[in-house]
Amino acid sequence: MPIITISRGSFAGGTCVAHALAKQLGYPCLGREDALALAAKEYGIVEEELRKSLNESPRFWEEVPGKRLAYVKCLTAVLLDQAREGNLIYHGNVGHLLVADIPDALRVRVVANIEYRIQAAMQQASLTREKAIAYIHQVDESRRRWARLLYDVDCDDATQYHLVLNLGQIRLDSAVTVITQLWEQPEFRPTEQSKQQFDDVHLGSQVWAALAKNPVTRSAGIHVEARDGHVTITGNAPSTQSLELIPKIAGEVKGVLGVQCEAGMGSDWYW
Repeated sequence: MPIITISRGSFAGGTCVAHALAKQLGYPCLGREDALALAAKEYGIVEEELRKSLNESPRFWEEVPGKRLAYVKCLTAVLLDQAREGNLIYHGNVGHLLVADIPDALRVRVVANIEYRIQAAMQQASLTREKAIAYIHQVDESRRRWARLLYDVDCDDATQYHLVLNLGQIRLDSAVTVITQLWEQPEFRPTEQSKQQFDDVHLGSQVWAALAKNPVTRSAGIHVEARDGHVTITGNAPSTQSLELIPKIAGEVKGVLGVQCEAGMGSDWYW
């Protein structure tokens, strides 16, 4: 169940840190691309559509993320599915936000100066210097807009992380050592309370994803809260048919013991 997330800018070295840490700890390592493939398979989403929706920067008029939000919920459900099997290291964009409600997840941010990233992009992606700079700036801005749209946060805000490491200043093995030492501290050891909270968040994400998968019940205005197997659904749905179907679909999710639907019809359900 314990999770370590490695968030990073493009070509900042986060992927290398994640794989080296996984080797050191003997944990499985899941990257964003693999998680997207699993989400597409699990929830019947065309993988290219999922990848495009989550990679492209949202337009300025997208006040309600709709389908993009559903895809993030599906990604969260898959990530927690994997973590439930045991310890997990996840590296990818906004990974720390996907597990924001998991109390003993270790959230690490890997950064590097722009020259380090430019050189890495040129070497790893065979880009010219000009194209490397343009790519890095484009991806950074896209990720900032994503975080603002879906979570109303700034990914560069260090207060979101337990640890920020600059690979332009320290060696890879030193970064792994620091993370390992922090991971061994009591704050990150699961308790009965944190295990229950994990199960609640996991179940809630599965219910949300199941509702989003069905074209009748999908709604950007639905909120799902799970506690000890009992699910409460609030917010707004698009139709009376949707309101009738929501409890049925939610109740069919494995682990759900009861459903209380307090949702109504409103104007903020837009997909």
